[in-house]
Amino acid sequence: MAEQSSQATGAPPPLGLRASRLHQVFDQALARTLRANSFANFASCFPTPSRHVPASLENVWRQLNAKLEESAKAEFEEIIAEREAVGHLNELDRLVNEARERKNAEGKNGEGQKTGNAPHTLGADELFKAHLTPYLQEVQSSLNEKLEETHVQNAELAQTVQKQRLEIEQLLSHLESVVSDIEGAATASTNFSAENHLREDAVQMDEELNVRPGL
Repeated sequence: MAEQSSQATGAPPPLGLRASRLHQVFDQALARTLRANSFANFASCFPTPSRHVPASLENVWRQLNAKLEESAKAEFEEIIAEREAVGHLNELDRLVNEARERKNAEGKNGEGQKTGNAPHTLGADELFKAHLTPYLQEVQSSLNEKLEETHVQNAELAQTVQKQRLEIEQLLSHLESVVSDIEGAATASTNFSAENHLREDAVQMDEELNVRPGL
């Protein structure tokens, strides 16, 4: 009834046992991925910024992790909504519970007794459920495959982050080279100014000597 009410209002259905477990597995996998990209590991890739601007580097690390987490969760929720996974898993929970209750009831009736297991004795609703169960199991298998794909995509995202680290490191190395060139140019300019000053003094002394008579 709660699921029908949520469908009528357009709200997502509440999470059943299997749907909750699916979200839990995803959250655990994502948490492991984010833990692997710790600040210590991230900072070890950029020793120069980690020594001189650790706060800025940590801010970059936090933004990268937040973006990774946001993208992974958004894609996961998109897959769940597209496949209507929560509703199907909730229906599977209901069918499993009914089957368990029916099995317990049959056990109470005594061994060897059959209580309406013949197909021609089943009602339309029970036949529908019997045909629906394999489909729901297939959906669950498909969701497991999608979850595995999400793990692979998370690994690819981690590789992308690593490439970005290398690019940032190359950029910082280039900046250090530019700073070194600027410092060299400043030193050369200072030396040139000093030499030019000495040259002017020599010219002035020569002019003074030429002006004096008898020299």
